[in-house]
Amino acid sequence: MFDFEKLDVYQKAKAFYSKTKLFLKESKIDSISRDQLQRASFSIVLNIAEGTGRFTPADKSHFYVTARSSLFECIAALDTLHDENLIADQKFNEFYSDAEDLSKILFAMIKGLGRNPKSNY
Repeated sequence: MFDFEKLDVYQKAKAFYSKTKLFLKESKIDSISRDQLQRASFSIVLNIAEGTGRFTPADKSHFYVTARSSLFECIAALDTLHDENLIADQKFNEFYSDAEDLSKILFAMIKGLGRNPKSNY
């Protein structure tokens, strides 16, 4: 088992990605928005995994920041789709809640790397 597979944040990111893919499969969203949202949600998972493979805190932090930025991109896309009535309030609120949870965990990981150079997430 790889280190990243043991992380709660990785498991939550995978769940967010799966939920996003299912939503996209069931919705009637244009191909550009669909592609962008799928790529951004997958980027969260991949950057968490890649960050755990890095050795220096600064290098790890870079990938966790990128994962968090991709999460923000997802919320911006979902918010826009919500404004266009392409995602129901309840579904949007579920995504938003999941994203807040992921964002807080990633923020703590990033902040922890800045304080403790020997930290190994």
